[in-house]
Amino acid sequence: MEWTLFGLFLLSALLLVFSIVKTYRDSKAEKKQIDLVHVSMMKEINSIQDSIRDIELDIEVVTKEAGIQLSAEEKLFMREVIDLYRRNYSIESIAEMKEVPVTEIDQLLTPYLKIKDEGGQVANAN
Repeated sequence: MEWTLFGLFLLSALLLVFSIVKTYRDSKAEKKQIDLVHVSMMKEINSIQDSIRDIELDIEVVTKEAGIQLSAEEKLFMREVIDLYRRNYSIESIAEMKEVPVTEIDQLLTPYLKIKDEGGQVANAN
């Protein structure tokens, strides 16, 4: 009886050690996988930041070449108005939100307005 208890105790100790070793290996593999994902994400973030930096520089070059001089407030206002327009807000609602006349919003958005049914107009012109 004593040998049986001793054998069971020894078996449970071995199983405990085996379980601890297996858990340690699994956690090590999981940590390695997390590190790989982290490195991948950091590379992607750096790539996106580089692209954004390039776009900002391109925009700066284009605005300098075009001779456009806008203050920071004017740029922010234009960005917000264009964003609202592209999210399908009406010109009237944009003017109401920004508390400016509709004609001013219309003038600002004129270069960005989508031409609708252009093909139909040309076909019906004859």
